[in-house]
Amino acid sequence: MNFNQHSRLEGQHAFLGASKYHWINYDTDKIIDAWRKAQAVKRGTELHEFACNAIRLGIKLPKTKKTLNMYVNDAIGYKMTPEQVLYFSPIAFGTADAISFRDDKLRIHDLKTGTIPASMYQLEIYAALFCLEYDYKPNDIQTELRIYQSNEVLIHKPEVDEIVPIMDKIVTFDKVLMELRENDNE
Repeated sequence: MNFNQHSRLEGQHAFLGASKYHWINYDTDKIIDAWRKAQAVKRGTELHEFACNAIRLGIKLPKTKKTLNMYVNDAIGYKMTPEQVLYFSPIAFGTADAISFRDDKLRIHDLKTGTIPASMYQLEIYAALFCLEYDYKPNDIQTELRIYQSNEVLIHKPEVDEIVPIMDKIVTFDKVLMELRENDNE
């Protein structure tokens, strides 16, 4: 049999594909809901890429109370680096949407394009990863975390006792999981 060639689709997955087979049990309303959620995720990814490029290029957006505009303009104003990986180990790292560190002040901003309320835990983990990677003690620096969502800016200045336990967990869990990973590979 000479199969049709679809080289442009290799490595991709169809929305109604076999590998994500749960849709076979959906009704029309559920498939529409799943499609809309997938499109929202795609739009969120595209908005993050747009914001990253605008920040890197220093292109400010019109000054409004819109989430994206506030996020991009603040990141440019604070001279932040977009999409920065914070690395502790192969199993403990993350990418901050925008980050800066100068004059002993750590600033981390996160752009949320969805409607599910965001949590500061994610940003606190980024702060912990920063401190671990760059060998800073949280009590030696100031930290400001911001979430941009639903045309609002949530600002949190975590205390040392919020970041240190996360750092400790990262170190402890990383050690346990790295040992487990090594034992699994033997």
